[in-house]
Amino acid sequence: MLSRKSAIRKPQSAIPDHLGKAIQMPETPLRIVSLVPSQTELLFDLGLEEEVVGITKFCIHPHTWFRSKTRVGGTKKLNIDLIRSLEPNLVIANKEENNLEEVSAIETFCQVWTSDISTIDQALGMMKSLGELTQKRKRAMELEERIRHEFSDLSFPGTYRCAYLIWKDPYMVAGGDTFINDMLKAAGMDNVFQEEKRYPVKKLPDLIRENLQILLLSSEPYPFKIKDLEDLSKILPNSKIVLVDGEMFSWYGSRMKYAPAYFKALREKLEAEM
Repeated sequence: MLSRKSAIRKPQSAIPDHLGKAIQMPETPLRIVSLVPSQTELLFDLGLEEEVVGITKFCIHPHTWFRSKTRVGGTKKLNIDLIRSLEPNLVIANKEENNLEEVSAIETFCQVWTSDISTIDQALGMMKSLGELTQKRKRAMELEERIRHEFSDLSFPGTYRCAYLIWKDPYMVAGGDTFINDMLKAAGMDNVFQEEKRYPVKKLPDLIRENLQILLLSSEPYPFKIKDLEDLSKILPNSKIVLVDGEMFSWYGSRMKYAPAYFKALREKLEAEM
């Protein structure tokens, strides 16, 4: 049961999402379903334990929610009937991570606030907006200020020519209009594919031609392993190939507070080994 305190909501103005929709929440207890892993963790850090009633099977942080909250399917294969049965009055989605058709189906019975994130600033703005929408303004502001401060302290002597692999069979890399690309910049990396859009497919000769200093293999969505590193090292002997935590580069919620320290440690490791 929601507490009496959480059941009382103050009137508020409409909060636009990143697709231009204005969301006006009713003065009733929030019942939230989150369809985006990184934003689920943000809702946890905003203190919405009682309000969040549903998450996806990929919402692994926090672990307590993964075990206790109703899982409504995958980010791109949702159980619409189950979501409806939870009687939400707010669903949190993302343009890239969720399917338009499924989001449109949910909008027939519930308001959906959709993010579209390709930069660090947009991620910080999203935190502020969700803080406003859920009346957790103070926590959202504190989190935003902490993350902004820690990223402002990042400074590296020069950059490395790099590519960031997100998938295998076929190989796919992060392009320049992605959140990953902005995080690579923050980590002192120069993405050789930054002139391309989204996640272009690349063959091994494409990677060889780029004369990469660094090739980053992400832990998600494809879980690159040591065997992949060893195989690619034989093909790219002049490149330093590194397994990296994909959450540090692609999660645009409150996990960003850990990213600056991770980037510093990664750079120190690279500079010691190259």
